[in-house]
Amino acid sequence: MSKTLELIFDFVSPNAYLVWGPLRELAERQGASLKITPVFLGGMHKLTGNAPPFIRDAEVKGKNAYASLEMQRFIKKHGLSRFRMNPKFPFNPVNLLRMLVSLEGDDRIRFIEALNPAIWEQELDVADAGAVAAVLTDAGFDAEALAARAQDPEVKQALIDNTERAVERGTFGIPTFYVGDEMFFGKERLGQIEDMLADSGSH
Repeated sequence: MSKTLELIFDFVSPNAYLVWGPLRELAERQGASLKITPVFLGGMHKLTGNAPPFIRDAEVKGKNAYASLEMQRFIKKHGLSRFRMNPKFPFNPVNLLRMLVSLEGDDRIRFIEALNPAIWEQELDVADAGAVAAVLTDAGFDAEALAARAQDPEVKQALIDNTERAVERGTFGIPTFYVGDEMFFGKERLGQIEDMLADSGSH
């Protein structure tokens, strides 16, 4: 039985960057294929009434400080010392997401592999089309063709549809994962995800 681990993804989430490497290692260990579903987190927040934690929890004494502590623990555990908070955060990722939607299968993984470090290690300004194109070209993509496809009405609609469908399934934030119909939220759930994948492989 083939196992699939689905990641609901948006570039604007630092947690989606942080979980990426550990998630790929987990999928490899468990012999699971990784499926990427790009969504627009800003649109998801509107549909669900959610908000970024730094805004939502600003008035809750201690909560954002604890979230920061959890992030530092995760960074230390997984050796993610190259991580830098992007100076333009929260940036608008919609063009990158449209490019990602226009790709299929492993090309989506390659696209994220190219952009994640550029955004979250090298502080890429995603609004700088030339800088984004240079990163994509270096990774072997046709940056011009991708930029053109991002303006295709069908691609734009596909991102909207992905976002709405994710919300209908119960998704409210990033990173969210699915193993079959089972949903997991947050990078701290990797242990639970691995247990479920291991269990599904032993039947």
